[in-house]
Order: sequence, then C-alpha cells, then structure tokens
Amino acid sequence: MVGDDQDWSEHAACRTADPDELFVEGAAQNKAKAICTGCPVRTECLAHALDLRIEHGIWGGMTERERRALLRRRPLVTSWRRLLEAARSEHEQTAGAEDGQAWGSTG
Repeated sequence: MVGDDQDWSEHAACRTADPDELFVEGAAQNKAKAICTGCPVRTECLAHALDLRIEHGIWGGMTERERRALLRRRPLVTSWRRLLEAARSEHEQTAGAEDGQAWGSTG
C-alpha cells in the first residue's frame, strides 16, 4: 500500500495523462485501460472508485460498466479498499510461498 488515503493518486500511472483520455467511451476505453497496466496504485484507485460509486471514467483498469457489474455481484461489500487490500496481501503471501517452494525444490 502506498502512503495514506490522500496520496495514492500522486503515484498513479495516469497522473500526467490528459483526463480526456480516461473519460472515453467505446473502443477508446481499451486504450485508456492500458494506462492502468502495471500501475503501482491500481488497487487503491479501483477501491476509491468503487467505494465512492464513481460512475464515469476508467478507474483501476475498469470501465464504469465493469464497476457497476462488480457492485451488483457483490452488494454486501462495505469497504472495497479493505477487501482489495486483503486480497492483494493474500496474493502476495501465496506468491511468496510458491516462490519459496519452487526454490526449495530446485535450489
């Protein structure tokens, strides 16, 4: 996690992009989503948009349609930030354990 709730956007891959590039429709959304690939604060960005129910633009690599669908599928989530950070932490621990197992078996 990067800093506190207020500074994640300072580390975003899109911080220098023209905002008009991120609030597009149709096929242009794929180009906008590509900006999010590898962004160090993608999780924080997506959680921000989901928690605040932001309806327009690309946030965390998801379109407004994708976010609406996710919100419909998981209506009981009260904090997307907590959920996504927990998932990221679990993924990192699992990836680390798998790396250790692979090293132990081959090293």
